[in-house]
Amino acid sequence: MPRKIVIVGGVAGGASAAAKARRQDENADIVMFEKGPYISFANCGLPYFISGDIKEREKLFVQTVDAFRKRFNVESKVNCEVVSIDRANKEVAVRDLINGKVFKERYDKLILATGATPIVPPIPSIDAKNVFKLQNISDMDEIMEYLNARSPKSILIIGGGSIGLELVEAFAKRGLKVTIAELLDQVMPSMDTDMASFITEHLRERGVSVHLKDGVKALRGEEFVQEIELNSGARIPTDMAIISIGVRPNIYLARDAGLHIGKTGAVWVNERQETSDPNIYAVGDMTESTHIVTKKRAWIPLATSATKQGRVAGANAAGGNKVFKGVLGTSIVRVMNITAARTGLSEKEAKALGTDYYVSYSNSPSHANYYPDASALFIKLVVERGNGRLLGAQVVGEEGVDKRIDVFASALYSGLTVMDLEDLDLAYSPPYSSARDPVVIAGMAASNILREETESVTPNEVRERIASGNSGLQFLDVRTGEEVDEGYISDMKHIPLDDLRGRMDELDRIREIIVYCKSGLRSYLATRILSQRGFRDVKNMSGGYIIWTHQGEE
Repeated sequence: MPRKIVIVGGVAGGASAAAKARRQDENADIVMFEKGPYISFANCGLPYFISGDIKEREKLFVQTVDAFRKRFNVESKVNCEVVSIDRANKEVAVRDLINGKVFKERYDKLILATGATPIVPPIPSIDAKNVFKLQNISDMDEIMEYLNARSPKSILIIGGGSIGLELVEAFAKRGLKVTIAELLDQVMPSMDTDMASFITEHLRERGVSVHLKDGVKALRGEEFVQEIELNSGARIPTDMAIISIGVRPNIYLARDAGLHIGKTGAVWVNERQETSDPNIYAVGDMTESTHIVTKKRAWIPLATSATKQGRVAGANAAGGNKVFKGVLGTSIVRVMNITAARTGLSEKEAKALGTDYYVSYSNSPSHANYYPDASALFIKLVVERGNGRLLGAQVVGEEGVDKRIDVFASALYSGLTVMDLEDLDLAYSPPYSSARDPVVIAGMAASNILREETESVTPNEVRERIASGNSGLQFLDVRTGEEVDEGYISDMKHIPLDDLRGRMDELDRIREIIVYCKSGLRSYLATRILSQRGFRDVKNMSGGYIIWTHQGEE
């Protein structure tokens, strides 16, 4: 008798599991239940259909019921919600959402892929007709119907995470006046504030109104919301709103069945994607995983992980033996003309874990400076002190961010040090990179600190010392006069780098010197000069004046 595999949920995790189970076992009886009307769609593509980048709605459907049956011989039942699991009898109860009838389906192996649920705050009028969320095709269709019927001129997006930022771009492209309200002190909470502030600056330059540290207090209106009041008391008129404040793992079915829930609040699984019941697997946003850097349990809901986990669970449910090694949290978002990405640990995560780390910044052109249209790439590395192991990376820029973050993710997966980054043999041609790729330069900057070729201090550390009342610092600005005219740190001494050797007697050799430039390279060169000319307490401000100004913003 062929093994019976039942899958609860489609989209990325469930559909991947079904396809892999079929490839593993041609004779298995595979049934997939999906609560919604579509078994597999590109939910990450929804904002880009709203923006108009994706022209055809049909392009969003990865698989249809008929196509999936023909190719993989999988029976997919849509509009069917699995409401309970009977582990003792190895069967599930399913409600047909069209006729309301409940029926039972037995299984030998069960795979859960119930995903995550959007967080909706308990605010009056949250159910108004012009207040939306965006999780699936139906949500997208409701938004598009409203846009076409009402032609709104303004929108308020509640939440500044990845989806919220993608929606900022989408609605700006449609010509709407966009306002974003975020309860935290930054957009893109998964990144550090100094790097996320580049996004905030870019949004404001593009005419987006950004409210930070200011959540929604009330929605004003009845059938349609007309005004939104923030905690600060600000009242913002709007024609529509979208809630995008995050998601939580959809664990209700698993919890009610008595499966173990991990410390993260998501379903516990082992490396084979098995739950606490060896006959039941779980994948995707409902599960926790092992973080590759920390080896601790983590809940990081991403489509990339869901598809890989689905493949592992599908193979194992059909008799295979695959493992999922863990997550790094690698993610990327484009917002208008800027792209931001991260992988591994952020600085705030490293600090929260009590890790002994240091931070290094670098600023490099996306490709050879002499080739047209090069733009700046700002890179932040988090490094384990002592051995130089790379712990995390963040990259912000207009071009080439995706390539670099993937190199850093590969380095993290392989356990490389920043000194290994110095020696990477990366592709070079003027339209694509420089002879020293930004990844290599980032590795060099971090390795210089590791080898103690320079003493380094971050802008944030300098601010903390100033706040503590330390008045013994002298600041040396080695930028050009034109750069200084655009802004500088108070009480600094300005000596351009190329003039330093002839003017170093203007500096106090006894007091500690903090040297800075635009991004950290010229100041590094200055510290090398001074430290070899008898100055004993010289530190390079990594990240330079760019990071200083961004850390000082709200």
